[in-house]
Amino acid sequence: MKKLLIGNQAVACGLHDGGLGVVSSYPGTPSTEITEFLSTYDDIHSEWAPNEKVACEVAFGASLAGARSACAMKHVGLNVAADPLFTLSYTGVNGGMVICVADDPAMHSSQNEQDSRHYAIASKVPMLEPADSQEAYTFAKSAFELSEKYDTPVLLRMCTRIAHSQSIVELTEKQDAVLKNYEKNPAKYIMMPGNAIKRHPFVEERTAKLTELAEDCMYNTVEYNSDEIGIITSGCSYLYVKEVMGDKASILKIGMPNPLPVQLIKDFASKVKKLYVIEELDPIIENHVKSLGIDVIGKEKFSILGEFSQQTIAKAFDMDDKCGVTADSAIPMRPPMMCAGCPHRGMFYTLSKNKITVHGDIGCYTLGAVAPLNALDSTLCMGASISGLHGYNCARGEETEKKSVAVIGDSTFMHSGMTGLVNVAYNATNSTVIILDNSITGMTGHQQNPTTGYNIKGDPAAKVDLEALCKALGINRVRVVDPYDLKACETAVKEELAVEEPSVIISRRPCVLLKSVKLQPSLNVDADKCKSCKRCMGLGCPAISMKDGKAKIDNTLCVGCGVCKQLCAFDAIV
Repeated sequence: MKKLLIGNQAVACGLHDGGLGVVSSYPGTPSTEITEFLSTYDDIHSEWAPNEKVACEVAFGASLAGARSACAMKHVGLNVAADPLFTLSYTGVNGGMVICVADDPAMHSSQNEQDSRHYAIASKVPMLEPADSQEAYTFAKSAFELSEKYDTPVLLRMCTRIAHSQSIVELTEKQDAVLKNYEKNPAKYIMMPGNAIKRHPFVEERTAKLTELAEDCMYNTVEYNSDEIGIITSGCSYLYVKEVMGDKASILKIGMPNPLPVQLIKDFASKVKKLYVIEELDPIIENHVKSLGIDVIGKEKFSILGEFSQQTIAKAFDMDDKCGVTADSAIPMRPPMMCAGCPHRGMFYTLSKNKITVHGDIGCYTLGAVAPLNALDSTLCMGASISGLHGYNCARGEETEKKSVAVIGDSTFMHSGMTGLVNVAYNATNSTVIILDNSITGMTGHQQNPTTGYNIKGDPAAKVDLEALCKALGINRVRVVDPYDLKACETAVKEELAVEEPSVIISRRPCVLLKSVKLQPSLNVDADKCKSCKRCMGLGCPAISMKDGKAKIDNTLCVGCGVCKQLCAFDAIV
């Protein structure tokens, strides 16, 4: 059977057809769809975990029990899962285990541009890297056999372009999910120092065996076309090279970036006059080739920054780009912004108006940083807003405690905000934390989380009571406000900043894009009453603009939230 699939769906199909039994993940663009597609299969257990560390540990537990398991995350999520990953390398597996990680070159939806291949090298775990949807399916399916044969978790590296682009996939016969026997083995699975030190030699021996495999395997392939130019490449860079170079160059495509082959590269290099390495982000392959004493051209010609394209390759070889398409540069850019009626807007307006220092976090509310609200002062990583606020107040004391807050979403709070709040309570700074509760995981496309009351399949599930949780974590002052009520927001912020103890404000209103949310009739501007003061424009709502010197509301965008109406001193918004 052949299907047209995006890369992430191909991975999901490959994992499922490879006999997957359990998948646990935390949503993160560009990896989210892997688990979303897997959740449509009724013959496997699928779930959203509170964070990537938990997801990885769930997958390990399932593997220990004898099931083939997986977890999926974006590149920065692998930072969170790194703790179990490094020790998993020592324990190995029972049932095959695949860790899917999606990198984001050019940072389309991420706060950094890290290269996950470093994790494969550092943890001494094999990594596979598909170049299209067919390989995404094939590599994912075969990863379980690789995992079980070599007693190792396997990293499957995707990137934004492969994850979200489509190509034809030929599906093969599904393997039945078989639950292997579990046998107690303390020396293998209990990683206390005395056992762990004995497992390290196993890891090194495994790496040597995998390096031998890399010399002749389906993941690394050679195409001999020319003895003038040889190119070693991987992932989506391979597709760009093929489009631009055609048969003008010989190509060694690396589908297993860790461990890298030795003799295969030496043999390939010996058959071409000039050798290039074309890889996005860091010079992982290039440095390996150089370590073999081979002259190679790499990052001096191909950038260490961002994504490549057909244009990148053509320009580097002084060729005319006949493949790429360039957008009309005259088309104005649409700046990122919160949606019309976004429940976060009212709270951010309040914070900006009162000149509050705001420690931000990861989510769609990070858009509070852009004009005209300009409400955020920092954004680091998941959960860092609360910990950062505490440190900021520890350093500056009363000077900042009365005019600084942290903002964090409900899903992000469950991911890694709770420990920061415990630290605030335990180490007692007068810090005010605002949980922006929009009843969903918004930024990655409306996935459920432990505060929503529903699981990945939309079935009713245990629901975390945020108010009770915050109090249980040591916060005595917890209050809830409606962010559509500007007066209530301002009162809450001022009162909680004034008290001499930690406090939490829960700004609660569902995301306006949820299907269950009932929208109000659109508002309009009475042009005769409008004085052109532009105060409503300060909200940064995409539904409001100025036309002929008067405010105008786009009825196709307005959801009738009424926040702008509260700002108009002339009752012009009706």
